Amino acid sequence: MSVENEASCMPRLALRDASKSFGQVRALIEGNLVLMPGEVHALLGENGAGKSTLVKILAGVHMPDSGELQVDGIARRFSSPADARDAGIAVIYQEPTLFFDLSIAENIFMARQPVDRIGRIDYDAMHREVASLLASLGVDLKPDQLVRGLSIADQQVIEIAKALSLNANVLIMDEPTAALSLPEVERLFAIVRALRERGAAILFITHRLEEVFALTQHVTIMRDGAKVWDAPTAAMTTADIVAKMVGRDLETFYPKADVAPGEVKLSVRGLTRTGVFKDVSFDVRAGEIVALAGLVGAGRSEVARAIFGIDRFDAGEVRVAGRLLTPGRPACAVKAGLAMVPEDRRQQGLALELSIARNASMTVLGRLTRFGLISSGREMSLAQDWGRRLRLKASDLDAPAGTLSGGNQQKIVLGKWLATGPQVLIIDEPTRGIDVGAKAEVYAALSDLVRSGMAVLMISSELPEVLGMADRVLVMHEGRISAQIDRAQANEERIMSAALGQADVQLGYAA
Repeated sequence: MSVENEASCMPRLALRDASKSFGQVRALIEGNLVLMPGEVHALLGENGAGKSTLVKILAGVHMPDSGELQVDGIARRFSSPADARDAGIAVIYQEPTLFFDLSIAENIFMARQPVDRIGRIDYDAMHREVASLLASLGVDLKPDQLVRGLSIADQQVIEIAKALSLNANVLIMDEPTAALSLPEVERLFAIVRALRERGAAILFITHRLEEVFALTQHVTIMRDGAKVWDAPTAAMTTADIVAKMVGRDLETFYPKADVAPGEVKLSVRGLTRTGVFKDVSFDVRAGEIVALAGLVGAGRSEVARAIFGIDRFDAGEVRVAGRLLTPGRPACAVKAGLAMVPEDRRQQGLALELSIARNASMTVLGRLTRFGLISSGREMSLAQDWGRRLRLKASDLDAPAGTLSGGNQQKIVLGKWLATGPQVLIIDEPTRGIDVGAKAEVYAALSDLVRSGMAVLMISSELPEVLGMADRVLVMHEGRISAQIDRAQANEERIMSAALGQADVQLGYAA
């Protein structure tokens, strides 16, 4: 075998039998991971499965209690992130950590700027190098652009360019697509494929199973701190992955309640906002989940915000249980029995620095006060009650909400709105950025709600979620409802055809 072939068969990175404990908690148990050159390798598992601990060991944040790490065949033991970087390992996080008021070039070469003969920063050389890196990634960014104002997708490209400038051969990408639009995801995938062709090894962590099959060649699944499965992606199915991750079959993943629809709880007629959406009409009945589907930019979230009163509309009307809502008045919507869980739970749904209990009770503080003072006992009791109902995993309800995992944050936002006793729930992207196990629990909660007679309007970009949970699918295209599809007739092809404006489906209000 030639030297080249030997090199191509040697793992870029090999972690064997690594363990890590924090006090009595065993966070990683005999962790094993092998990354080959020219491979995109998916690392999957629920929150708490041990993924973060494993990644932090590879990144030099934690030192393992036991085990062996090799990079390009050389044994390594990292005592700091700088050691990992020097060994050719770079981590690209979901939310890049850049200096907004510095240029792209200054961020990429932070603390290691090239200097001229008299010790001054050589900006020309730095800009030439960065321009070459950005061109190699196929992006239209300039070295002297400020980072402030750039999209998350562009910021991630800068982090990738920084990794390449450090000659990184192992890239760890932690939920990189969670905040990206579909075109941005496609651009990122093109960059990742180009890096793979150069011989880099990429560890790709995601909760979106469709990305696993679209991008990766190998899958490692963790549960309870240990590796439970390792196989080529081509040898696995979605059902295999779900079963290995959560210990249950795919058939029980979407626990859709079989409920006979009752009376109309939400009625929308002729809703129009100039330039955003036009003549949107539909009903949602008690015991029913209606999904609002479509491509990014079709107007789904904008319709939901108008219904709830966050944004005003130019024409049309909204009724909850027959009661006409005053446009642009969320307080009136809540009083009428409408609740809304927003798409961005961190920015719009939670006060991350406040306690879990305070977040859970925020919508009903008036019921918890006496003589103008909040009863901490009542607040804690309410938080405990909804935490129990939604299977919240939190050891201390006085801890800041920002310390919770994404799935548990979503449960807090859901619980605080359910505490208002709504008749209609609007929930926008209910499982974005949360792990498979937490998704199953959110689906179970939605199923319980419709069993109790609630009407649910669900906005989702995930077609398996739409097909698994919705009684009816309303598809939007360029601000209009282009199709209404019953559960029995719904499939990915029909929904995507309608989302692209190519459907021929009879519309109606299912009255």
